[in-house]
Amino acid sequence: MNQLDKNTVDQEEEEIKTLIRKLPDNQRSTYYKSIEDKIKDPDTYATLNYVFIFGLHHFYLKKWGPGIIDLICSSLGVIGIYIGLNGGSDRLFFGGLFFIVIVSIWEIIALFNSQIIVQDHNNKVMREELNSLNLY
Repeated sequence: MNQLDKNTVDQEEEEIKTLIRKLPDNQRSTYYKSIEDKIKDPDTYATLNYVFIFGLHHFYLKKWGPGIIDLICSSLGVIGIYIGLNGGSDRLFFGGLFFIVIVSIWEIIALFNSQIIVQDHNNKVMREELNSLNLY
């Protein structure tokens, strides 16, 4: 996970908003309609992260790689613990526990940074949309 700098992300957002304000009204309206469904809510991301449901918060931002890694590691953890507790070896149990602990640490970090993660995502969406519509 890349460490995001809040000041850099805030500055990027301000630059984008300045560009948007410079657009004529009809282009600004077109722009806002085009990003309406693409902008993500930080609270939804945080909620999906908080409930630890196998990387749903990554999928919410369409970050397929981290979502799949999270899903696989979480699944391996649950399976390892389940098999370890039901007659399997201690190795499977502790291996599964290891995966769950690693995913939990990763998710707690993402939870505490959820606002800036989503803000950075939304900045990228807004910038890409401005570029694709050739509005400036």
